[in-house]
Amino acid sequence: MAEESKPVAESSELVQTGKVSGWLTENGFDHELMELDHQGVELIKVEPEFLIPIATALYAYGFNYLQCQGGYDIGPGQDLVSFYHLIKVSDNAETPEEVRLKVFLPRDNPRLPSVYWIWKAADWQERESYDMFGIIYEGHPNLKRLLMPEDWVGWPLRKDYISPDFYELQDAY
Repeated sequence: MAEESKPVAESSELVQTGKVSGWLTENGFDHELMELDHQGVELIKVEPEFLIPIATALYAYGFNYLQCQGGYDIGPGQDLVSFYHLIKVSDNAETPEEVRLKVFLPRDNPRLPSVYWIWKAADWQERESYDMFGIIYEGHPNLKRLLMPEDWVGWPLRKDYISPDFYELQDAY
């Protein structure tokens, strides 16, 4: 009988709210808990209009380090995603606490506020996401192309991007 109750206990653990998601819920922040990633890091889906309030709250909660910000394309005709991998760095913790925020954006108007004013490390990372995917980070102090020439047309890492047959480099000779 004890063995029969084990799977029930294991399945109830799968639906438990994560530590960070629980804290956000307790404090009235609207979000959706996604499945944990392969390393057990909480993934939290955030609507674009709630990104700044949630990011600010997480910063105040101790997530003082933006390890990575990036973007990806789910597929042609589908949403673009801007993600933020946050870490709580402290002297008295053996292992840092981690959480990842994901913001799903429509590909026809991928706009969301910049987190540069919370974590300065977002500067070039948001510029790269803009340059490669066309995600517009409103309020970013210097949102312009980082890797591609300023006059490049399109967003090279979108899955529906069509490479030009010819591109003339200016001042190449």
